[in-house]
Amino acid sequence: MTHRRLTPTAALLLTLPPMLWAGNAVVGRLMAPLISPMTLNLLRWVIAFMLLLPLAAPVLRRGSALWPSWQRFAVLSLLSIGGYNALLYLALNTSTPINVTLVGSITPVWMLLIGRVFFGMPISGKQWLGAALSISGVLLVLSRGQLDVLLQVRLVAGDLYILLASAAWAYYSWMLAHPTTEPPDIRRDWSAFLLAQVALGLVWSGLFAGAEWSLGLGRLHWSWTMGGALLFIAIGPAVLAYRSYGAGVTRVGPSVAGFFVNLTPLFTAVLSSAFLGEVPHLYHALAFMLIVGGIAVSSSRH
Repeated sequence: MTHRRLTPTAALLLTLPPMLWAGNAVVGRLMAPLISPMTLNLLRWVIAFMLLLPLAAPVLRRGSALWPSWQRFAVLSLLSIGGYNALLYLALNTSTPINVTLVGSITPVWMLLIGRVFFGMPISGKQWLGAALSISGVLLVLSRGQLDVLLQVRLVAGDLYILLASAAWAYYSWMLAHPTTEPPDIRRDWSAFLLAQVALGLVWSGLFAGAEWSLGLGRLHWSWTMGGALLFIAIGPAVLAYRSYGAGVTRVGPSVAGFFVNLTPLFTAVLSSAFLGEVPHLYHALAFMLIVGGIAVSSSRH
């Protein structure tokens, strides 16, 4: 499968999602004491569904092109809306933020391995070098430029959640790049394509939230702050980010797109610094250069 060279438009499309996902991680951590993870994920996508419905309601009608391909959309929605996002919020409840972003930095490696094993895509030396550069940038952010900070990291059982989430996101990305059974009409209309995923994703999210409450693990403390947080994660990290990421994957492929995901911990560090009133450090700039360098090396023509 061939892809065009990384263009400024594609780079912008793939940079917006990690910015918004960084905000999602910050908000997810802030809201963790007030709302349980599966409930947060469900309410987020209920709002996204209501936002998308006026734009693409016909795709859900009986007889639309969606239903002959419903099984593919069910898998797409399980991997992303029902699986990745639920596991991310669960990880933010059960592991430290530094561990979550550290384990999540393996995403580009998952992209390469899943592409090789399941989709027959070869892995070049440049791609491995790009992965090493990108992950080095992530480690630099997480260690705050100090090796002893990184050596103090201890992985716990909860980190398995974000490891699984990263693998699910990588497979989802490859499925986006291989639209084997998707109707062209749906694929061309971004709102219909996303609404089809969200509609079926609500089934998965609802099942997981129902299990959460039936096990006595559900919690929801309503406030206007909670309402504002839900609106943000539904509009930005959900609708806008998914739209941009899907368009970016279509242009450059999942292997290159995976490297942009590693901008998320960098943006998270910057946002955290902004909220805490701290001045960005030199290592933030060095990490940015390493991550962007990894993207450039990986996306260069072989």
